[in-house]
Amino acid sequence: MNTQNKWGFIINPVAGNGYARKYADKVSQVAKDYKLDSKIVFTERRMHAAELAAQMARDGFTHIIAVGGDGVINEAASGIMDFDDITFGIVSAGTGNDFAPVLGFSNHFTDADWHALVKSDTIRMDVGLCNGRYFLNGMGVGFDAQVASENYKDDLEIKGGSGTKYFWHIIKNILFYKEKSFRSESNSVVRDAATFMKTIANGRRFGGGYYLTPKAIANDGMLDICLVEPVTLIERFRLFLKVPHGTHLGHKKVSYFQTDKVKIQFNEKVPHHLDGELYFSDSFDVSILPKKLDIIYNANGDHYFQV
Repeated sequence: MNTQNKWGFIINPVAGNGYARKYADKVSQVAKDYKLDSKIVFTERRMHAAELAAQMARDGFTHIIAVGGDGVINEAASGIMDFDDITFGIVSAGTGNDFAPVLGFSNHFTDADWHALVKSDTIRMDVGLCNGRYFLNGMGVGFDAQVASENYKDDLEIKGGSGTKYFWHIIKNILFYKEKSFRSESNSVVRDAATFMKTIANGRRFGGGYYLTPKAIANDGMLDICLVEPVTLIERFRLFLKVPHGTHLGHKKVSYFQTDKVKIQFNEKVPHHLDGELYFSDSFDVSILPKKLDIIYNANGDHYFQV
């Protein structure tokens, strides 16, 4: 192993209801087995991973690995966007783990995933930008953002509970979510519409297994957008059954297209998520940063890259 490389592991101890903290022993053992020059640190608050990653980059770490769910992965990556010489990686140890498949990794790491991580095949990945904040997998407004918002307390701390909580949040909002009107501008086309859900993505999977943007490629320089117009209650349930398989695109109320930027305006502040992390705004300026991040992927896995 190249002894000039320095590996920094940033662990969110509350990810996966504490699974990631317990996983620290595995991280330490892998680092020992592969003779990595490494350091393990734990996050203590929201956005702490971004601070830790940036400090590691300044301290000469060559590889920075986020261990946890999609939130800590987003934060850690955000902290190194200004450092072109850093190799970024992930160890999925959260609840939903929707970003891991983009890279060809498993929801929870196997020995083969660990080997692929340490092997360090890298690729330049696109990164999304919304109102000055980065996203790796995707963002959403409407139904999916409302579902995400119910996973948070009033102080924006994540609620506890198992992965099944997402399922019940989804069912509740299928029954009761009220669509909101918006204006969007993309590819020089201005459109006024109401939306049940609008997903803008670099990856394909959200909510722990729902393939909302099943055609997305993470290094094609484009955002994939899936817009679901207002639908009846019966249609909502039908779409709910189709989305896990990515077969919803043929529905008459579903529009799917690609763009490199889009602007969206609502009449009120609405919840939106960036890689599952919750924010509120009434306007959205979204674009893609082509091949922005040097990231480790499983070259032999079912990744979402053009190679």
